[in-house]
Amino acid sequence: MSSRAFRVAGPAILVVAALAALIVGLLYGGGAAPQLLQDSGPVVRWGLPIATLAVNLTAAGLVGSLVLALFALKAETKPFDAALDTASVSAAVFTVASAAVAFLTFLNIFNATPSAGAEFGQQLGRFLVDTEPGRAWAITTIAGAGLTVLTFAVRGWTSTLIVAGLAIAALIPMATQGHSGDEAGHDTAVIALALHIIGAAVWLGGLLLLVVLRPKLDGDDLATVLARYSTLALAAFVVVALSGVARAVVGVVSWQNLLSPYGMILGAKVAALLLLGVLGATYRRVLIARIRTDAAARRFWGLIALEFVFMGIASGAAVALARTPPPVDTVIRTPTPAERLTGSPLPPELTPARWFTMWDIDLLWTFAVGFGVFFYLVGVWRLRRRGDTWPVYRTVLWLAGLALLFWVTSGAVNAYQDYLFSMHMVGHMLLSMAIPMMLVFGAPVTLASRAIAKRSDGTRGGREWILWAVHTPFARVVTNPFFAAAMFIGSLWAFYYSELFRWSLYDHLGHEWMIAHFLISGYLFVQSLVGVDPVPYRLPHPFRLLMLIGVMAMHAFFGIAIMMAQGLFVAEWFGSMGRTWGDPPLVDQYTGGGVAWSIGEIPTLILAITVAIQWSRSDARLQKRADRQADRTGDAELEEYNARLARLAERDARTRR
Repeated sequence: MSSRAFRVAGPAILVVAALAALIVGLLYGGGAAPQLLQDSGPVVRWGLPIATLAVNLTAAGLVGSLVLALFALKAETKPFDAALDTASVSAAVFTVASAAVAFLTFLNIFNATPSAGAEFGQQLGRFLVDTEPGRAWAITTIAGAGLTVLTFAVRGWTSTLIVAGLAIAALIPMATQGHSGDEAGHDTAVIALALHIIGAAVWLGGLLLLVVLRPKLDGDDLATVLARYSTLALAAFVVVALSGVARAVVGVVSWQNLLSPYGMILGAKVAALLLLGVLGATYRRVLIARIRTDAAARRFWGLIALEFVFMGIASGAAVALARTPPPVDTVIRTPTPAERLTGSPLPPELTPARWFTMWDIDLLWTFAVGFGVFFYLVGVWRLRRRGDTWPVYRTVLWLAGLALLFWVTSGAVNAYQDYLFSMHMVGHMLLSMAIPMMLVFGAPVTLASRAIAKRSDGTRGGREWILWAVHTPFARVVTNPFFAAAMFIGSLWAFYYSELFRWSLYDHLGHEWMIAHFLISGYLFVQSLVGVDPVPYRLPHPFRLLMLIGVMAMHAFFGIAIMMAQGLFVAEWFGSMGRTWGDPPLVDQYTGGGVAWSIGEIPTLILAITVAIQWSRSDARLQKRADRQADRTGDAELEEYNARLARLAERDARTRR
């Protein structure tokens, strides 16, 4: 089949396979069966999942095209422009499909009859503004419309990167609406689904773009792009597989439920994903290097067509799964106050042993830690393989920092911080001070610049994007010591004395933002003072110590202010948990203030000692440099003196003659 014909046949294979899997899944799982009460009709029952499938496929075309363009193609070239055009077309269809899902969801929930009357329009407006599903799909539709324009308008590196970030963010509201049923572990399910959607979009969308670009790339360029896509697809496969497992654990609940319709559809989806992994490994290890030969090219594109089949099956099964009610506990019981607030039961009393045995996995940060460990160790291995050295202590500190990050986000701190203010403060102090200090001394930017291969074809890989990021005007601002210090201490006060704290408790997105913000602000502050990685400007050592003293004072005042507070922070939350163990909420808050005042100062003191040591070493290096310069200068002066004596002696000899 010619490359131009395959540009049509490939996506067509995907759509047909997805629709077939969707129809079979809906029939088998009962996702399109008539409702006993308030049935919305066959158009809505079948139209809603079909529109959702269109959203998922076009979201993949949008995100995958942008990500692959940024990682594998050169800006302002025909393949790069074709990738952005593909993203623009995908965004346009994504917008229409999202609007259709919003409308059909309204009809499904309210069982409304479409009409041109004012009352119907008012109901639709209230649905889009006042309900969570309505707001989610309204935001998605508006974002799609904006992305349609932006992907058509931009063509540069930075603008495309920003648009890609916005495109990924536009998928987040879909994760809150992706699966049916009321389940425990809602936060885990949402994060797992968000990661699943983004990973699948990069994987499938990149494959679609390869089909589009096939006629525009010669043999060498095609092999290079395929190899780079294969790297992205491998990472996406890991994310999709592990997040899918986490989502399945939440939905299936027990092994017996694997034989339910929900479990069987889930099994079909898992089987399709495993076959996709096998196909990906096959062409990564065997065919990409031989793509320049006609026989290998035919086999490769035949595998791509087969991969479209399995991707279509997985996509259709995913939508059918979203419409299939998952197995739920049929025992009716009254939720506890803690369950009403957090969605999870109150954990047992916090004892010394449970600091190490209680776990509440945060999937997002588990992936971050896992990838951080993997890529760092691969970088160290590359350096050692070519004979370069890398300090062992940096590796140890980096791994220790990531281990502590995993424990804070998935261990006892995460398990208890929604119920104990003091535990929340422990996590905050470790995130903003202890963990960044260890990560900064790991020098990840320096390692990346030395370990990642430099590209010479005008495209940007990991090394190029990292070095670009640390040299942007934005990086010069946020790494400025004064800005970093103001952000570090200012956000501490602003977070707890504003609605941001309440948002982080009630909304899991706010919770994830909180972790990222305090981790990054702490990292930038430490990096501006003692970091190994280069920054545009650092203060002289005496002023660094003065800045640290000021930060320590403001930090201590913050802890004392919390200890002296007469009222309870977010009283309707911490005061309504129904705890029968531990200190009363106000006493626990007092303990949290003590944590901020005492424990939080320890990393700052270590930083001050580190700055003092660096100062002394800097002075010693300057003195040695001055001594060497003096030695060189002294030798030159002696040689000049001896030459002058020789000239005088020669002149005296001529005079005597």
